[in-house]
Amino acid sequence: MLDLGYVRQNLELVRRKLNDRGVSGLLADFETVDNERRKYLVEAERRKARRNQVSGEIAVLKKQGGDAASLVAEMKLLGAEIDDFDREAAARDQTLRAVLERIPNLPHESVPVGKSAEENVEIRRWGEPRQFEFEPKPHWELGPSLGILDFDRAAKIAGARFAVYAGVGAQLERALANFMLDVHTREHGYTEIFPPFIVNSATLFGTGQLPKFKEDLFKLEGSDYWLIPTAEVPLTNLYAGEVLLEESLPIKLCAWTACFRSEAGSYGKDTRGLIRQHQFQKVELVKLTSPESSYDELESLTRDAGRVLELLGLPYRVVALSTGDLGFSSAKTYDLEVWLPSSEGYREISSCSNCEAFQARRANIRIRRGKGGKTALLHTLNGSGVAIGRTWLAIIENCQESDGSVRVPEVLQPYLGGLQKIIPQTHHL
Repeated sequence: MLDLGYVRQNLELVRRKLNDRGVSGLLADFETVDNERRKYLVEAERRKARRNQVSGEIAVLKKQGGDAASLVAEMKLLGAEIDDFDREAAARDQTLRAVLERIPNLPHESVPVGKSAEENVEIRRWGEPRQFEFEPKPHWELGPSLGILDFDRAAKIAGARFAVYAGVGAQLERALANFMLDVHTREHGYTEIFPPFIVNSATLFGTGQLPKFKEDLFKLEGSDYWLIPTAEVPLTNLYAGEVLLEESLPIKLCAWTACFRSEAGSYGKDTRGLIRQHQFQKVELVKLTSPESSYDELESLTRDAGRVLELLGLPYRVVALSTGDLGFSSAKTYDLEVWLPSSEGYREISSCSNCEAFQARRANIRIRRGKGGKTALLHTLNGSGVAIGRTWLAIIENCQESDGSVRVPEVLQPYLGGLQKIIPQTHHL
């Protein structure tokens, strides 16, 4: 959430940056409501000053034995008027807060200005897409033919946009999670967390999913519980309402969780395969840093995510998202996009974002600068390290052979009992 004082003092700058994001008009009534709030506060303060003056006059009159009835009546009137003005000012405060809650973060000055993903800027590439000597199959055909992926039975027990992994397919999913966690904890210094997959509304507000993106979430009926859309939500909010010592930063956390998203507004998009599911698994990276170091930490977080794909031998590229493609809480985002033969192009597999103080303000996470020093909002960062289902399908598609088998990347073989190749399963669903 943006700071009210900053918006008030930099209204035109904020409007310009929001316009760059394609969300102009959110502050159309800001000045009107803010001026009304100030007017009511001024009127309340004037009457409070008069009430203090009248109170003194009443005391003098009573000491002198005079009649203070008219002053007492004025005191009552002033009190009622103060209550009215305070109530009106509080209502404007609520209106302004509701506006701020729905305003996205402001893009960092280094973010390319653009209306959509078409204006994203490629930063670098790693690896070369494989040139097949045969017609490669998409994972939604290859997985079922190997007996390791079943969409029909998933639809029977749950519905569309769900999948069942079987046999080696399920083992590969689990192997990827363990591999990613090992890389990030042993090589990159993250602390592994296993958080709840269910959180309350305050937690979702802290990272920016509520109130704006309620329709994208799954809520447990009759409760204040929600299924998490990403481990970013519980990991970041572990420190909600706390003041941390600056010397404890950066705090680097990672977690494997299932993630649940309604995919509202995605009707007709990626209806085949694993790209867009209601439930998927992900290893998430979260950092809490000082404001001065957060952009250096964003670069290292992006490299950490990319390292997973490099070890697996999967070609990918890094793109800087344009202002029109940024997520709600992000000030700057790099997307990692893996090469998929079925798409004949690169598809997102990780988003690495610096949210600056946007989430920390909503969740009230602060640092204390020096012993006995002042407190300040810290910066939060997050990124997939990486999405497991999309990595699974990227391996199936990129490592397939002409006989319908799939080569297992060398780094994953120890996690699969030394298995080097996935072949059609004799026992499957």
